[in-house]
Amino acid sequence: MKKFNIAVVGATGMVGGKFLEVLEERNLPVENYYLFASAKSAGKKINFAGKEHTVIELT
Repeated sequence: MKKFNIAVVGATGMVGGKFLEVLEERNLPVENYYLFASAKSAGKKINFAGKEHTVIELT
């Protein structure tokens, strides 16, 4: 089965957080998650899909 690379913009906000919840519920075949947010949130760690992800600054 094909695996997807998924990027979430605004991952630390309310909508981004809800989007992450839905992605986790759906249990899609994902190879990589890329979590983007503002400079203020860059470097923050988010536990998601059984792993710790570092938020990337969206420029």
